[in-house]
Amino acid sequence: MPESPVTLSVVLPVCNERDNLAPLLTELRAALGARRFEIIAVDDASTDGSLDQLVRLRQQDAALRVVALERRSGQSAAIAAGWDAARGEVVVMLDADGQNDPADIPALLARLEADPRLAAAAGYRVGRRDTLWKRTQSRIANAVRNWLTRDRILDTGCSLKAVRREVARSLPRFNGMHRFIPTLIRLTGGEVVEVPVSHRARRFGESKYSAWNRALPALRDAVGVRWLRRRALRYTIQREIG
Repeated sequence: MPESPVTLSVVLPVCNERDNLAPLLTELRAALGARRFEIIAVDDASTDGSLDQLVRLRQQDAALRVVALERRSGQSAAIAAGWDAARGEVVVMLDADGQNDPADIPALLARLEADPRLAAAAGYRVGRRDTLWKRTQSRIANAVRNWLTRDRILDTGCSLKAVRREVARSLPRFNGMHRFIPTLIRLTGGEVVEVPVSHRARRFGESKYSAWNRALPALRDAVGVRWLRRRALRYTIQREIG
């Protein structure tokens, strides 16, 4: 088989982030430097012209690939579509709103490169640039999810992660999956390391989430992950003959 032209895929789920796209792509190119990378922007049926902007940016940037979903499908679906399109050995995910800093990506990749046993490196935000109300919501949600899933993740809401592609593609897929990626990896026997990353204020646009449209779905999903954790298959092959 011919060698893949890239070793790293960056997946950006995009929903109404038109004005954030160009500066974010510039930062990604600067952060990734000489790596052989691709950027897969998955447009989740944006209504603000994000897809048209991505098409224009694609004409200027050969590393950018654009995947357009037919109808609004949610962040988890956009991430899964990016995983399916990825050609790199490692897939990095981050939000398209600019609040994740691409300059933190090399630190995540360095942890994976230093330890081949690791399945993923997950960021946890320090020095958060959110309101006190949002930080309080996040702390409560984090505690509830960890209690329900019987896991301990420092920041379940941080989107910045680096995952080996084959691990990502093997994970269970469901609406809300993106909130539980480290826990799902551990359920399949993978090891996850957590790495401190920075956090920035949103430059343009508005958040798609609020306390009301996120709390109940997240709680329901956490209960489902708890069930999956209890029912997951666990076995070890002693040997195989023939």
